[in-house]
Amino acid sequence: MDDTRRPDHGALFGVASEQGGYFTARQAHRCGFSRANLSHHAASGRFVRVGRGLYRLRAYPSSPREEVFRAWLWFGKDTAVVSHESALDLLGISDVVPDQVHLTVPRTRRGRPAAPGVHVHTAKVPPERDETTLVEGVRITSPARSIADAAAAGTSPEHILAAARRALARGMVTPQQLEWVARQRGGWVARIIHQALDAAASS
Repeated sequence: MDDTRRPDHGALFGVASEQGGYFTARQAHRCGFSRANLSHHAASGRFVRVGRGLYRLRAYPSSPREEVFRAWLWFGKDTAVVSHESALDLLGISDVVPDQVHLTVPRTRRGRPAAPGVHVHTAKVPPERDETTLVEGVRITSPARSIADAAAAGTSPEHILAAARRALARGMVTPQQLEWVARQRGGWVARIIHQALDAAASS
């Protein structure tokens, strides 16, 4: 791309506003910002540099989920989706505080190495669009998929049961959606989901 092109602040604002105010250097470059432009705006305070290749518009407050934005955007928002315990945390239905950012990518895109503090899960069948949702500008797996993924990855039964009960009570997931993922996964995942459904039905 020609670095003499005029920076398009409107285009960059449009990109960043869909991502909680965050954007990558690559995204800025596509909007006409050279490295010198980025350095200038970071020095002036218009952009806040929050990590290697990651910036935030000053008009947007810093997010407590900054590490999630960093991991998701670094790996590629069109490739990765926040998942497992990280998705449960963003959905507000889990007491687990993840010690890593969990991302799911298609198995065919696993080549890029994970950054420190990031756990990359591969999926032969990646989440479909209807199995994802946007929370705070981040694309994450749906409540039903997040519960099933976390259960399959070894999150404790108590936390899975609690997450499922909260999701059901808040109308974030239906019994039919949980039944569907239970049938898809089978085994241990199905058993724990059915326990949650039985508990919800009797309450």
